[in-house]
Amino acid sequence: MVELEIVGTTVKVHVLGAHRFLSLREQVSFDLANVTEVADAGVDLRPPWVRAPGTFFPGVIAAGIFRGKGRKEFWDTVFDGRGVRIELAGTDFTRVVVDVADPDAVRRLLQHAAAA
Repeated sequence: MVELEIVGTTVKVHVLGAHRFLSLREQVSFDLANVTEVADAGVDLRPPWVRAPGTFFPGVIAAGIFRGKGRKEFWDTVFDGRGVRIELAGTDFTRVVVDVADPDAVRRLLQHAAAA
């Protein structure tokens, strides 16, 4: 589980609890201007093949950085339907997929902040 915070034009994704150890990250940040789409992360969505560094057990957890053809993604999800997928352009990461307490509220917050 993560907590999202918007500071000015920067989105900070704070990784909580044991997921800090599993993802080997405490925080990921990106600019609001880099957000191209915010949507549900379906339970059948899977990360790219190469995990570096992080944890992946199919259908159980994906936590850490995953790479694929021209992609670098940060994941922290347990595939329980509370995931949010944030598509990015013009930054290190191309996608962030994370579990949050209230996916609808996070989607509205990011969409509203990106539109402003």
